[in-house]
This record gives sequence, structure tokens and C-alpha cells, in this order.
Amino acid sequence: MQSEPASRRQAAFFDRDNTLTVDAGGYTFRLEDLAWMPGAIEAVKRVNDSGGLAVVVTNQSGVARGYYEESAVLEFHAAMQADLARAGAHIDALYYCPHHADAAVERYRHPDHPDRKPNPGMLLRACAELDLDPARCVMFGDQARDVTAAERAGVHGVLYEGGDLDRLVARALRELGWPL
Repeated sequence: MQSEPASRRQAAFFDRDNTLTVDAGGYTFRLEDLAWMPGAIEAVKRVNDSGGLAVVVTNQSGVARGYYEESAVLEFHAAMQADLARAGAHIDALYYCPHHADAAVERYRHPDHPDRKPNPGMLLRACAELDLDPARCVMFGDQARDVTAAERAGVHGVLYEGGDLDRLVARALRELGWPL
């Protein structure tokens, strides 16, 4: 029997809105609305410093609803990376799902897209593309659908209910045996 390769890595997955960044009214995409949740930048830096990967997985149904274009999502993510870089941190990969069952924009209409949380598609894709070991990964999100997506991908899910995200991340990483 062949064992798993030792090269498989660990990662912390983060939902975006109301976990890393403040949700400015349901569909945050304007650069001027970029604000970080308490301890979020420090949490990403903690993951970076631990040797794990920091990965964002976010539903972005505002694209499907016609509120903004995918380019706005990419610009917002670039602004997040710039803020993090000033703090010596970074996100290793960003995945987003623009699809929704009730999409106003036809090309984004899908009854149950595999990437739309609570489905695990984004996490499974990240695990494959980034050579991650799901058993060594954790997902932080503010909704039950985030935890469900994590569990469906074989990743430990942690519900973030506000407060200092870095404190929650530190505790979870310790429990999972990450080097801190």
C-alpha cells in the first residue's frame, strides 16, 4: 500500500465577507468599502508565519445578480493583497463563486453550482491545485454554509462569530498541531 506523499501541505481557508473583511451591506465590492474585521490581518500573517497557506473561498453572488462585474471582485482582492503586504502578510490563493440559482446574468445562473458554498467545490479545487491535505486544513467562516462546505471537503470547519479573528485562528491552529 502506498502512503500519502509527505509534500501535501496545510492551509487555513477564510470566507471573505464578515470573516476577513467587513460586509458593507450584503454586496461589498467597492474599494472604498474595504475594511478589515478585528484581528483579520494578524490572523492571515499568523497563517503565513506558521508555514501554512492562507486561502480565501468566497461566494460572490453580486456578480450573478448584476450588481458588479467579476473585474470588481479581482480589484477588491488586489486591494486586500496590498493592505496585507503592508503588514508583511499575503493570501496565497483566492477563489470565488459568481454563480447563483437566481442570477439576473444568464451565464452565471446555475441551480446548484458545485463551487457555491455550502458545496465544497472551491475547497476541493484548492486542495487539488495547491497540493493540500484536507485533514491538515481548517476553514473559518461566519455562516453555517462555510462550516458545511469545509466538512464536505474533509476540512475542519470553525464558525467565526465576531471578535478577534486572530485569537480564534491561533486557538484552532494550536488544536490542529500547527507550528506557531
